[in-house]
This record gives sequence, C-alpha cells and structure tokens, in this order.
Amino acid sequence: MVNHTVCPLCSSDQIGLYLNSYDNLLTKEAFGIYRCGSCGFIFTNGYPEEEHIGLYYDSDDYISHEDNAKGIVNRIYIPAREIMLRRKRNIIHKLTGLKKGALLDIGCGTGHFAGIMKKSGWEVTGIEPGPKAREYGKGKFGISVIHPSEISLLPDGSFDCITLWHVLEHFHDPSRYTGEIRRLLKPGATCVVALPNSSSFDACFFSEHWAAWDVPRHLWHFNPSTFRKFAEKEGFSVDRIMALPLDVFYISILSYRNQNSRIPLIKGIAAGSWFFLRALFRKDKGSSLIYILHRK
Repeated sequence: MVNHTVCPLCSSDQIGLYLNSYDNLLTKEAFGIYRCGSCGFIFTNGYPEEEHIGLYYDSDDYISHEDNAKGIVNRIYIPAREIMLRRKRNIIHKLTGLKKGALLDIGCGTGHFAGIMKKSGWEVTGIEPGPKAREYGKGKFGISVIHPSEISLLPDGSFDCITLWHVLEHFHDPSRYTGEIRRLLKPGATCVVALPNSSSFDACFFSEHWAAWDVPRHLWHFNPSTFRKFAEKEGFSVDRIMALPLDVFYISILSYRNQNSRIPLIKGIAAGSWFFLRALFRKDKGSSLIYILHRK
C-alpha cells in the first residue's frame, strides 16, 4: 500500500483524516481520504501500488473500460455521453481555433471521444492502460491507441491539443505525465483537463457516499484552488475553467445508490437538478470542471 506521511502537493506534514469512503464498485473496502491543513489538498491515502491497482478496475460496471449498457444507470449514461462528446468536440474546436489538427487523448478508455475527433478530421492518438479498452478503441474507431509506457516514444512538440477527461485523478505519478505533456505540446497549444470537484455542492451533500471519491481508483481529489496550485507547480497556467453540467446527474444517482437508496434514479435526478441550478451561479461548485491549460 502507498501511504503518504506528507502532503503530495505542498509537502506539509499537516495532514489528517478527512473522511472514510468505500470501494462501492467491487470490494466494499474502506479507504482513508486525507486533507492537508496547509494547502487544502485532498487525497486518498493507503491505496494499492500501481502494479496492483488494476484489480480494482476489473468490473463490468466500470463503463469507461467495458462500454456496456447493463443496468438502468448505464443506460442513462450512454445517451448522456453522446451529448457530452459533441460538446467536448465543440470545446476543442473553439479553444484551439482549429477544425483539424493533432490530438492526444490520454486515458481514452474505449475511444469514443478519440473516435468523434477522428471523424471530425483530426489526427488522433490515444493512450490507455486497459488491454480490452485499447483493442475496442482500435477495432471500433480505427484509432491509434498505445500503452502509457510508450508515451516517451512520441516526438516532441507534436500535438495541437492534449486532453485528459477524468484521467489525472487516477495517476500514481501525475508529475510524470505533466512533464510529458509539456514536452509534447506544440508552442501555444492547449491542454484540457476534466476532473471531479471535491468542493462541489454534491460532494459536500453526499459526504463519504459521494460517488466521485471512487476509492481507490481516484487518488487525488482536486478543487479549483488546489488544481491551480498543482498546475503552477508543474509549469502550466490555468487560463479558464468550464463546467461539465451533465455529470452531476450521473454522480448524484450513483451517490444515492451508494447510500442504498430504494429509488436512486428519481432522487438522483431531483438532487442533480438542484445542484445543477445552484452551480449556474457558482461555477466553482460544479460537480465536474474542465481546466484549460497552457505551458508557462
């Protein structure tokens, strides 16, 4: 197990237990989520080493790897994903000012976003550790998907845009990837990072049952303040923050399911609607946020 005795972000020893959460996907194990008293960073502590973490992804319910539609929650997720894929594509076009270019999608899963960008005329490379997801993306969308160990083989300054859609929170060594991202971006190119927001309205409401803690798969639990600190430390500026508005509904439904609610779908949609409306006036409290980065 990996146990941090100092804050992974600021190296302060003022860390303590924030709450305990559970692996609601597979094992029902409890994991400690810690908070730094100095910088406010929240992180999972006492989690499996990188060579063992793969066991915690081996579930038919982990839809980014399995791409199935089993269960009512996943049947809702899939059409919502199609809406968000088009939104993400439009965001990339607007941010880069390009209709075509070279894009690297780190943690591409089963390749749906990479596929829609390829269909739009982009030259796309995906990175994905899961062998089944890699093969699915290659077969269904005809995209080039490589293992994370091959990222160092990609040539310097070769991408107009690099995307990480709910991926950075999974990395055991995020600094390794940010170093590679700096190397791979063309001058003036854009990096897009989407993350759950640990200071969101729904995170505060659901507390230890919040589905986006997703321990032990999620190791780092950023909010706008701590992610800015992380980005600055890694040589990036955060130029803009945007919302992923539909995520709150899916997360709220899963969170009620974590509480063993009898009607998680109805309660999740109702609560998600309330959080969505409140976040219209407080973007920093949205369930999921997109950070737009440029190399400093």
